[in-house]
Parts: sequence; C-alpha cells; structure tokens
Amino acid sequence: MSDEILHRQEGRRGAFTIERGGKRLAEQTYTMRQGGKVASIEHTEVDESLRGQGIARKLTVATVEWARGQGLKILPLCPFAKAVIERDESLQDVLAQA
Repeated sequence: MSDEILHRQEGRRGAFTIERGGKRLAEQTYTMRQGGKVASIEHTEVDESLRGQGIARKLTVATVEWARGQGLKILPLCPFAKAVIERDESLQDVLAQA
C-alpha cells in the first residue's frame, strides 16, 4: 500500500505526515529559522504498525525535496533525519552550514 505524504505548515512550524483513517501514523516536524531560510528538522516518529518499511526515510526525503523546491537549507536536529542525510550524498546539497 502506497501512503500519501501530506505537508502542513502553520507559521514557523510544519510537518510531513502519513495518515490512515484519520489517524496520524507517521510524522516529521520542522521549524523555520534564520528568517525563513532554514528549516530545522526537529522530530521524526513512526507508528509501530509502519516500522521497518522505510517510512521515516521517505518523510526525510520529502522534507529535502520540499526544501529544494523552496530554495531552503535544512538543519537536521533529529538524530534519525541527520543519519539519513549523512548516509545519502544525494540529499546533502540542502544541508545548512554549521
């Protein structure tokens, strides 16, 4: 089953999510920083029912693709998102300078 990744943003905070039957099963949250030029990935959480399916990686890739489209940089504060980006050179072009 292919799950649609939804994006919501309110003010400086946003999230990429997967929902089924009105229930949120996976989420990666971010906060806009540096005058809206950087999105810091704060947290990634996946329901037990979706574990082991690469869902958290898919959320991270969706966040990176969104950042590219918006001309933003990413600061991965979430350890999982940081590990995904560090392991995949194709995602590193959006990394904010430390």
